[in-house]
Amino acid sequence: MQDIIKREIIIKASKQRIYAAIATAEQVVLWFPDTIEGEYSVGNQPIFGFGQSCRNQLYIVDAKPHEYFAYRWVPGEQDFIGDVRNVPNTLVEFRIDEQSAGCCKVTLIETGFAGLPAELIKTAHEQNSGGWDYMLDRLIKYFEAA
Repeated sequence: MQDIIKREIIIKASKQRIYAAIATAEQVVLWFPDTIEGEYSVGNQPIFGFGQSCRNQLYIVDAKPHEYFAYRWVPGEQDFIGDVRNVPNTLVEFRIDEQSAGCCKVTLIETGFAGLPAELIKTAHEQNSGGWDYMLDRLIKYFEAA
């Protein structure tokens, strides 16, 4: 059983610019969810909107400017609106490490699949594994276009 998804990408940009793209609502909607409803900051539970029909509430766990951003959400669901902390969820973490001047490694780690209901584990892991490949490619393209 897979409990973790881990991806590493290299982006030609400063830690500050990458962090802003991940941790500010105005920029994250340019490569990840289509919309964000609510306050996108630690301790809050904004809603990511994907397309016309999918909405997923999350809980922002932690933010360390220019280095780390993390939230909890319910994977494998088409829609989840509610308090993420009260249901089985996964932890999504972004870590930003400077490799050289103007170039950083971004590590995405999603953990907690083993704690999901048994009937969702495999599907949720597969969906999010492919989903992160797609979304991180969009993040790279976001910076290439800048």
